[in-house]
Amino acid sequence: MIDLEGRAPIIGTIRDCALHYGLYKPHARDNARVLLTKPIHREGRATRTWLLDPSEIAELAERLARETN
Repeated sequence: MIDLEGRAPIIGTIRDCALHYGLYKPHARDNARVLLTKPIHREGRATRTWLLDPSEIAELAERLARETN
């Protein structure tokens, strides 16, 4: 996961990225992206993509929080 703030990226699982995303300040969350190891198809896009956007990371973080509580 990268946050475009100049910090070193987090290299780990999607779960690790979702956990760290919850710790970011709001401005860092807006700039966060997850670079995937395999491209994925997304609804409404003609091509597969290699990045998860902040809204998608937020959904994963919320899901993780629900599953762990």
